[in-house]
Amino acid sequence: MNELNTGSGNESITVEKNIKNVQSEKITKVNKKRLPRIYLYFIYFLVFSIIGWLLETAFSFYSLGHFTKRGFLYGPLCPIYGWGAIILIMFFSTYKRKHNFKLFIYAAIVFSIFEYLVSFGMEALFSLKWWDYTKEYLNLNGRVSIFYSFAWGIIAILFINFVYPFFKKKINIVLSKIPYKVQIIATNVLLIALIADTVLSSVKYLLQ
Repeated sequence: MNELNTGSGNESITVEKNIKNVQSEKITKVNKKRLPRIYLYFIYFLVFSIIGWLLETAFSFYSLGHFTKRGFLYGPLCPIYGWGAIILIMFFSTYKRKHNFKLFIYAAIVFSIFEYLVSFGMEALFSLKWWDYTKEYLNLNGRVSIFYSFAWGIIAILFINFVYPFFKKKINIVLSKIPYKVQIIATNVLLIALIADTVLSSVKYLLQ
């Protein structure tokens, strides 16, 4: 009888272990489920837009000695930094260390064109200038200058080799701790908030 009881006890322990293993495998599969790439791009856009806003605000405070609202939106974002980050991630993330010179040249050209088009578009739509390089050496209509084109190249090298890998790792760690459905819902809510902010900000500048 004792042998039978021992056997049944072992079987129950084995069953419990199997159930726990199955549950842990399900949890692992859920945690391994990753956001679609477009959602990740949007998260990167938000992160680097906020970082850009902080940098702009800090620089403005240092230069003027007081706080000034930076950026086009109501919220603490500078979208040009977010779009710049997305362009680098999508098209230049394969250029690392051995290709730094190519990265520098391509980024300087691409972002000078990008900066010019954004400046032209914002001025055409809202009759406002968010930056003016007319006093800078070798500038083009005050929208771009050789100094900032050079800066874009340097920033691209630093971003691709150091900044993006660091934030990619940290963002993945944070996302791995958040349920997939929560990630989807939160990202959609943030997207709706960004769209609303963009619309309201556009209306505000159009009515000025």
